[in-house]
Amino acid sequence: MLNNGWTLRLPHGPGLRVAVKDLIDMEGLATTAGSPAVEAIPASADAACLMGTREQAVIVGRTVMHELAYGITGVNAWQGTPTNPLGDYVPGGSSSGAAVVVAAGEADVALGSDTGGSVRIPAACCGVAGLKTTHGRIPLAGVWPLAPSMDTIGPLANDVAGLVVGMRLLEPGFVVATPGRVGRYRPAAAAGVDAALDAVLGPCPEVELPGWDAADEAAAVLLGAEAHQSSGHLLATGRVGPDVAGRLVAGGRRTAQEVTGAGAVRRAWLAEVMSALEKVEVIALPVLRDAPARRDEPERMYGLRLTLPVNLAGLPAVCFPVARRDGPPASLQLIGRPGQEAVLLATALALGG
Repeated sequence: MLNNGWTLRLPHGPGLRVAVKDLIDMEGLATTAGSPAVEAIPASADAACLMGTREQAVIVGRTVMHELAYGITGVNAWQGTPTNPLGDYVPGGSSSGAAVVVAAGEADVALGSDTGGSVRIPAACCGVAGLKTTHGRIPLAGVWPLAPSMDTIGPLANDVAGLVVGMRLLEPGFVVATPGRVGRYRPAAAAGVDAALDAVLGPCPEVELPGWDAADEAAAVLLGAEAHQSSGHLLATGRVGPDVAGRLVAGGRRTAQEVTGAGAVRRAWLAEVMSALEKVEVIALPVLRDAPARRDEPERMYGLRLTLPVNLAGLPAVCFPVARRDGPPASLQLIGRPGQEAVLLATALALGG
């Protein structure tokens, strides 16, 4: 039986249809964060980030997710794994259901979270658009935490225009700015992915980011340590799925020395990427190095992602699909300066997103 990405569908009438990830509190409904280990107690109030949505749109349901938001495949044995509309690929995570419902046309906008790529990766897997907001821009009160120093809320939609609508839900009065000058960063990626991005970007200056790999490793250290602090207590229930349990245990083994070292890398990385963003306003690169992993090899996703360093720096990033001749759509990711979502979205619109 196909899983269409919903954990709960709500009756609705006319209006903008919004889906909400199952780690964002909704008054009167239980937030489970996709895990049987979380006690299902109805929330007493909406999460702060839903204020604008309640005023402007109709919430049509909750979406399934990778358990505890700690995974990028979207595979969830308890809630079910959403079916990727593009074929026999994983839906990506952790905002798996959010990507699937907008790709299927069942919601106009979905609200997800992005700590290490959890909006951008499912958007890339399912051929839709996603926005990771600047860390701290959207309030996180009432949102289940994964790694608080990197957690963010952001929208998914079928295209970039839908992301603008999503930002107006999260931040009423939001308007786009003018496009920024784009530079191209070239991490290792499949030839078809590079060609797809080059066809959209055209000639643009090259950007060097030698600290990318170290930042990726440091982000994984901090994310693991913080995830254990947030959810490690749930291991005692014996109900956390094996993939997430293994990562939580590993996170709990991170030493103070490792965390301190990762913090130093974070500071150096932020200085490096901000220096690059003084030369250009926007840095372009893929979300994934190649096509998403097939459903029978989900763990291959962890070698494909190009997202974690963005979260380490707390920067905003938008992504949208671009046609690829030798496979499913690639996903073009644009990274910008803190608080410059308006520039990123304008640039993405100008590039045809």
